[in-house]
Amino acid sequence: MYSLLLKQTDAVNRWMERYGVRFGIYKNGEFKEQLFPFDAIPRIISHEDWKMLEVGLIQRVDALNAFLRDIYTEKRIVKDGIVPEDFIYSSKGYLPQCEGFIPPKGIYSHISGIDLVQAEDGTWYILEDNLRIPSGASYPMIARDLTRKVSPETFTDSSLIDNRNYAQLLRDSMDYVNVDNGLEVILTPGRYNSAYFEHSYLAEKARVVLAYPDDLFVDNGYVYYRGLNNKSERVGVIYRRISDEYLDPMTFEPTSLLGVPNLFEAYRQGNVAIFNAFGNGVADDKGIYYFVPKMIKYYLNEEPILKNAPTYLPIYEEDRKYVLDNLEKLVLKDVSEAGGYGVMFGRDMSPEKLAEMKHLIKTESRRWIAQEIINFIDLDIIDNGEKVKRKADLRAFVLSGETTRVWASGLTRFTRNEKSFIVNSSQGGGFKDTWVLDK
Repeated sequence: MYSLLLKQTDAVNRWMERYGVRFGIYKNGEFKEQLFPFDAIPRIISHEDWKMLEVGLIQRVDALNAFLRDIYTEKRIVKDGIVPEDFIYSSKGYLPQCEGFIPPKGIYSHISGIDLVQAEDGTWYILEDNLRIPSGASYPMIARDLTRKVSPETFTDSSLIDNRNYAQLLRDSMDYVNVDNGLEVILTPGRYNSAYFEHSYLAEKARVVLAYPDDLFVDNGYVYYRGLNNKSERVGVIYRRISDEYLDPMTFEPTSLLGVPNLFEAYRQGNVAIFNAFGNGVADDKGIYYFVPKMIKYYLNEEPILKNAPTYLPIYEEDRKYVLDNLEKLVLKDVSEAGGYGVMFGRDMSPEKLAEMKHLIKTESRRWIAQEIINFIDLDIIDNGEKVKRKADLRAFVLSGETTRVWASGLTRFTRNEKSFIVNSSQGGGFKDTWVLDK
């Protein structure tokens, strides 16, 4: 069995290299592309665990969408003292330009990437909510297709849920919010984006158009795609893979060459759906994460099914005191960072660094959250031909449309460093397939 897994790992990675399955990172001012190494030992999630995760993830994303609609309209959760007002408006993801506007069908986060870990006692914890441009679904999709290619017998006797429906889930959600049955496009900044492979792969699988910024233009409040022979087609929904601030130089960053001039105005007029919506980043602020269990109770009148990691907000005096007194045993996160950056373990800090961070916690309280360290489970991986154990998380993909659905798969990422808890691809991690058992 082990020799078969070793052969699968090598074969799938060779095929991914042949197909150009890579991700890019900017380091020291240079763009470099590298493989995202695949490991053939699957993560297996029981049917019972998955049913619980599915219900909990749907609950969480529905509450986050309710929060976004509320924040940009009535602000009831602020008026009722659940979330501090200045905490919302100081978030980098909050866009005042979105005030008073509800996107098509009232959905703000059409694709949510929710990061979870499983503790050694079996409890699942949410680590992060990624609502702006969550990436990674393409890797398990192509890995399972390639595994079928190099080792068809792998799935012959396995009672697991088929994960090949992600593209259809994506298309269903895009169809649901499409304005006037227009063209459906995935907007990519181009091949120098870290997830360019995913953009092109999903466009092919979902049977939608892969568009570059110069392919789109706005005329009289409507968005058009300029195709072959300069033929123009009206666009009804744009799955954007570009950050808010670069999407429209007329409204946001004026120097952006990645955006479409006047796109935001077409969106405000209700003439195009943006998938995920402008301004939804306020809900994946690491500080806002602290309030999600309260959102679930507030908007849905339900108890949270999935737990947050125990989290402390230094803006509150009691939490700040606890963090300052216990920083050596906590993990500290900069709320403005992503990709595993800005995550610091107190146990690894020198006395000088601890003193520096405590000063910053006192003087820039809004910038930080602190969490108890969850000793989440190790999974078997193949490293240099040997089977070893490494920390791994799971990014679940939740798609919101006519209903909210969870893809019965996900991106399981693992660290290749035996001493590290950081699993992100940008930090040198790898990934494996996620098998959800159907009984």
